[in-house]
Amino acid sequence: MAFKFLAVLALVSVVSGGVLPVQQVYHAAPAVATYAHAPVAVAHAQPVLSKAAEEYDPHPQYKFAYDVQDSLSGDSKSQVEERDGDVVHGEYSLIDSDGFKRIVQYTSDPVNGFNAVVNRVPLDHVKTVVKTVAPVAVAAAPIPVAYHQHH
Repeated sequence: MAFKFLAVLALVSVVSGGVLPVQQVYHAAPAVATYAHAPVAVAHAQPVLSKAAEEYDPHPQYKFAYDVQDSLSGDSKSQVEERDGDVVHGEYSLIDSDGFKRIVQYTSDPVNGFNAVVNRVPLDHVKTVVKTVAPVAVAAAPIPVAYHQHH
């Protein structure tokens, strides 16, 4: 049985690899099946899809923005971006884990490439939360003694 399985698997891999040509056979299926047989794997080539030339936009334009302010998790971030042809302008901001708000303003164009200006602004409400955290109790551990071996 294992040999039959390996033989069928080898045949399928040879056919799907393109070593043996596969002819497509078109026929009508019988209305009522009068016999049962094991399923056979058949490889079919998928057509390659490509965009039509008329879908190309020589001067793409878009504007988008989003803003997330989640008071439950403290997540705060936003972004605004605008594109006109090959020129992109945008800004995004987020709260870093060290209590600073990072604000990045960026531009991109074919002449100057990508340029970004990053500003970090401290947030007072985050510092207050950090100051109110209770200190952690630390138990004193015994001091390890080093042993030296003399030769």
